[in-house]
Formats: sequence, structure tokens, C-alpha cells
Amino acid sequence: MYKLVVAGLAAVLLTTGNIAAQTLPKISVEVGESSEPGDLSTTMQIVLLLTVLALAPSILIMVTSFIRISVVLSFLKQAMGSNQMPPGQLMAGLALILTFFIMSPVINKAYQEGIKPYLDKTLSKEEAFEKSVAPFRTFMLAQTREQDLALFVNIAKLEKPEKPEDIPLHVLIPGFVISELRTSFQIAFVIFIPFLVIDMVVASVLLSMGMMMLPPIIVSLPFKILLFVLVDGWYLLVKSLVESFHM
Repeated sequence: MYKLVVAGLAAVLLTTGNIAAQTLPKISVEVGESSEPGDLSTTMQIVLLLTVLALAPSILIMVTSFIRISVVLSFLKQAMGSNQMPPGQLMAGLALILTFFIMSPVINKAYQEGIKPYLDKTLSKEEAFEKSVAPFRTFMLAQTREQDLALFVNIAKLEKPEKPEDIPLHVLIPGFVISELRTSFQIAFVIFIPFLVIDMVVASVLLSMGMMMLPPIIVSLPFKILLFVLVDGWYLLVKSLVESFHM
């Protein structure tokens, strides 16, 4: 039976390899002189596309909910005193999943109103860009304080915008970032309070018992985990983070 299973898997792999070898096209990158103006345009489009892909992580961080979520989750680990658990990759993955969940209506709207019409050749590049950016602009304006926007408008020495659509992206994005940092620090302060109380109680008990050589964090960590589990901390934290975004 074991030999039959192995033989079957080998046959499937060989067949898949043969099919892939027959159907997959060859990809090559060549550098040479362009003979037609269209070749240069295509080359510039490829360069711009590669540049956008390289900057995609930064764009994801700067114009989405990832800032607030990642900062709050980092403060949660520090408040609990468990620097190794949960792992950093797991927390980053959770932040990404929540970001995609929160931003999915914005992304869908940007695709339906800007990217899809451009692919269907019903919009120009400039119109498609404006239509695609508009949902993200609305999202960022809903989360940004007027004080933060006014700061960068004054620094850039721009006239006071008459309507939100007049605010340029190079002013809106930094205002959005510092507003998100402020909000995430406010949430982190609320998270720190119960864990800080546990640390103070445990430290006072150990000091009164004369156990000054025992690190309080070792004793307080189980109580922090127990408190977090009893109050259903992950549910409350994720619920608060998602509802904190004004859509």
C-alpha cells in the first residue's frame, strides 16, 4: 500500500511537471535600443510599475489603518511583558488581516470606480487616478484631525482649502499619519492601566514578603494572561480597533 501511494504521488508530480513545461511561457528580460516610440512608453510603464511595487509596503502603511493597529498591538505586548509571545510575525499578520478587513470597502470602491474603468479603456489615466484615490482620501479625512491638517497646510504655506477635495495628498498623508499615532497612543494608554495595576500589586506583595530578588514580572505575567483571557481581551481589543475607525 505504501509503495502504491509513493508511486502515485511520483506519477502526479511527473505529469504536472510535464504539463507545466509544455504550457508555461518563457520569460526573458532584454536591454536594447528602441526602434519605435511605443517601446519607450512601454519601458517607462514597466519601470513605474516596478517602482510602485517596491513602494507598496510604505503606501500600505501610510494610507491605511495599519498604523493604528500595529502600534496598539505592539503596546499590548509591552504591557503584558511577554516580549516573545505572541511572535512578531503573528502580530504583523494579524495587523495586515485587520487592515484588509477594514479597508476592503475602500479598496473595492477604488477598483470599481477607477481601476476597472481604466482597464476597460473608458477612463484616462488622470481620471482613473483621481477616481482611485478618492475613496482613500475620504477614509483619511474621516480619521484626521483638523488641527493636524492645519499644521501641514501652514508648513506648506498653502491657502486655506475651501473644501476637503482641495487638500493635496502630500499634505493629507502626513496629517493622517500623526493623527493615527495620536489615536493609537490613546488606546495604548487605556490598555496599559490594568496591567500596570497588576504589576504594582505584585511588586508590593513581593516587597512585603521580603522577596526582593524575585523579578515581579515573572510573577505578574500569569495574572496578566489570566486577566486578559477572563475579559476576552482579543475580542474586546479587535472590536474596539475596528469600531474606532469612522467610516
